[in-house]
Amino acid sequence: MALSSSRAIARIPAVAVNRSCRRHFASKPQANPFAKLRKPLVVGGKHYEYFDLAGLKDSRLYSLPYSIRVLLESAVRNCDQFKVTEQDVERILAWEQTSKTPTEIQFKPARVILQDFTGVPAVVDLAAMRDATKRLGGDPSKINPRVPVDLVIDHSVQVDKFRTPDALDQNLNLEMQRNRERFIFLKWGQTAFNGLTIVPPGAGIVHQVNLEYLARVVFNNQGLLYPDSVVGTDSHTPMVNGLGVVGWGVGGIEAEAVMLDQPISMVVPQVIGYKLTGKLPAQATATDLVLNITNALRKKGVVNKFVEFFGPGVAQLSLADRATISNMSPEMGATICFFTVDDKAVDYMKLTNRSAEQIAWTKEYLKAAGMYRNYADPAQDPRFTDVLELDLSTIEPSISGPKRPHDFVPLKSAKSDFVKCLNNEKIDFKGFGVAPTQRSKSASFNYQGKSYSLNHGSVVLAAITSCTNTSNPNVLVGAGLLAKKAVEKGLVVPPFVKTSLAPGSGVVTEYLTRSGLLPYLEKLGFGVVGYGCTTCIGNSGPLPDEVVEAIEKNDIVAAGVLSGNRNFEGRIHPNIKANYLASPPLVVAYAIAGNMQIDLMNDPIGTGKDGQPVFLKDIWPSADEIQKTVAENVVSSMFSEVYAKVSKGTPQWNALPAPPPSSLYPWDAQSTYIHNPPYFANMTKQPTPVTKIDNAFCLLNMGDSITTDHISPAGNISKDSPAAKYLMARGVDRADFNSYGARRGNDEVMARGTFANIRLLNKLIGTQAPKTVHIPSGETLSVYDAAMKYQTEGRPLVILAGAQYGSGSSRDWAAKGTYLLGVRAVIAVNYERIHRSNLVQFGVIPLEFVPGENADVLGLTGKEQFSIDLGPIDSVRPQQHVTVKVTGNPKITEFKTLLRFDTDSEVTYYKHGGVLHYVIRETIGEN
Repeated sequence: MALSSSRAIARIPAVAVNRSCRRHFASKPQANPFAKLRKPLVVGGKHYEYFDLAGLKDSRLYSLPYSIRVLLESAVRNCDQFKVTEQDVERILAWEQTSKTPTEIQFKPARVILQDFTGVPAVVDLAAMRDATKRLGGDPSKINPRVPVDLVIDHSVQVDKFRTPDALDQNLNLEMQRNRERFIFLKWGQTAFNGLTIVPPGAGIVHQVNLEYLARVVFNNQGLLYPDSVVGTDSHTPMVNGLGVVGWGVGGIEAEAVMLDQPISMVVPQVIGYKLTGKLPAQATATDLVLNITNALRKKGVVNKFVEFFGPGVAQLSLADRATISNMSPEMGATICFFTVDDKAVDYMKLTNRSAEQIAWTKEYLKAAGMYRNYADPAQDPRFTDVLELDLSTIEPSISGPKRPHDFVPLKSAKSDFVKCLNNEKIDFKGFGVAPTQRSKSASFNYQGKSYSLNHGSVVLAAITSCTNTSNPNVLVGAGLLAKKAVEKGLVVPPFVKTSLAPGSGVVTEYLTRSGLLPYLEKLGFGVVGYGCTTCIGNSGPLPDEVVEAIEKNDIVAAGVLSGNRNFEGRIHPNIKANYLASPPLVVAYAIAGNMQIDLMNDPIGTGKDGQPVFLKDIWPSADEIQKTVAENVVSSMFSEVYAKVSKGTPQWNALPAPPPSSLYPWDAQSTYIHNPPYFANMTKQPTPVTKIDNAFCLLNMGDSITTDHISPAGNISKDSPAAKYLMARGVDRADFNSYGARRGNDEVMARGTFANIRLLNKLIGTQAPKTVHIPSGETLSVYDAAMKYQTEGRPLVILAGAQYGSGSSRDWAAKGTYLLGVRAVIAVNYERIHRSNLVQFGVIPLEFVPGENADVLGLTGKEQFSIDLGPIDSVRPQQHVTVKVTGNPKITEFKTLLRFDTDSEVTYYKHGGVLHYVIRETIGEN
């Protein structure tokens, strides 16, 4: 019963949370009213139980999208009339109606997954919450994860060493040295908190480890079977949707609440059906497909929506291809991109060495529960809010960039697109602001005894990296075969190009070695440098000094090409202005070609050893070559061998000491990595909500697409930044600064790093710099120094921003840092889902301009003062209108905004000062 686009449910603008069937809470948990739906299931002679949704005897069940059925099962299983109620079940069953307007439900995910950049501050917060609980008279041991939590250390490794045989070992040793304090703290956390499992460094990228090893697909909890579901502190958590697991990224703050048995308060999502037909052509890769889909869904507009794939084309995609698509859900704007479990998903479970018993109960349970499907059978298609269609045979090679992942560029147009960006005198998403007289500039330099030159578009970094592609054997084997053909032709990559291969797990190295392809990649510079996110998250490490000097002295628009999912300006490397996402084979091809101004479809990419030009078509592997190599070399035993080693940990990890077991962490005041945050210092047993902000100054006035990289960068700490000054004052050498991401366990560093991105464009100063104007004095200061000056003066702050505020990676520090700078409200055109939620959950008010208005339309300069009054806290309602009063501007005295507290629970969290404060008070109340 697929709902065609002509009969699509119309999107109704969000104006208020639906209060029909208003939620009524019991004063304490009650017996589950759906307990009678618990039914037996016998698989392989063993007895299990499950909640049989068919027992609801409700015909609406069978038209629900499969992803919504997972939410329904969770609500039925967890219904206690306290945190999850019968109203939640009814609202999910009524999905076709309740998804039309913002209707709140409560969802309890089965588990939480963390990476270390966000995981360390989450464990720091839990430790600080224990201190606060004890100070307020509670039992600190009650602050403990109550659902399974897996923390994968993958964000710490940096590409310091490359193109050397021992680069992997050197980078791992440097990772252990730099992050010793963080890792010791995590080892304490593993023993201090029940249910917390640490996957040590060197194992791989969190999402690939999740896909290959951690994902349950179906949980077996003492004989009770239910769907796996997960939230993670990384925006690419939806990658596991490709395996039929509902999961998405949340901020660290929200993840901590889930760990502590709080449900996620969410709005019933619309579900966009994406029908796939046909088959990918031989020259196209899964990367080309996902970049095309990303572009289409961005145009469609799927923020806060689920996307669910169906149609016969799905059956043509490998599980790895599906995971590649799901991985880029955040870039598409979607909450999830879901593929229901089918025979190919089960085959993948076999390949990745899940046990025969687990596979048996998974398949039988999902069939019994109505959550297993055959994509070739249209009778199994559910209804959708709207439907898009794509013929896979139309996909062609492509890249995305130069500054955003959804700026899709067909490969045949890549050269002309770059030239167009170069000729655009404006600095924007498709422009570099290069003056006409400077467009043909070149820069000569010497490197390793030879002379080279750079011009605009020169590729100085090429990285096979990121969970998006390194989980996919097809594209990695494709890159290896291309490298083999290139080496055999005599092609080379210039030695100054920073090349790297960072596999998502050790399995990748195993099959590249077994197939004999790794040596060819190594000859072109793509040796294994580490197992982690590396370049995709800004851990690209330094470029050669000679290259940096040539770029800086001549203002060269240098290029980077990576097989990642994020290419925001300033993220990959501060000296690289043009960054393109591409498939692993194209990363190798661009490294050889050396410049974005070469047309890979028509121009030669190099000269062979026979003196003849070599074209991309000469070295591009056929689909048959790739499939044959994958079939012969990717085998189940690799997964069991690799993950057996992972569970044991590396010798470096095992050699680390850990503090003695204790419920309270022994904070070290001298540590520059782990610091007890001040969030709960003045906390009392009863909440004291702030609903009135008087005469606030504007800290920053910004435009559209301010990402979490702008707000809370993860990469290098600039030598002139407030964070650098803080570290140097404590005796930390510049070489040991590490990255902001690695120091997220220290609030002193992270507050100073908030809005420290050198590409931050603030209208108050009119140029790219991490600076602002202190309005009362007129001084231009770093954002941190200005904020501290305002705090000393007792002045509250607001931020003005444009559309898509907070897009990019989920980062709790983008909200925490904002709060610590003294910002009490953000007024934006609209928000990225996770960042808006994080602001609320850390006590910052998110307001939206009414449609058609923004700071520029209203004539706001950012030099005004702003007053905001929400009214008495008990009368605050989700998405109410709030009037902002303005002084200091004769053109405007007030304007209307929409309060983006989207649910009653968010109002409650704000009342308490944030979700963590709420959990502490709830825990003390339980005592």
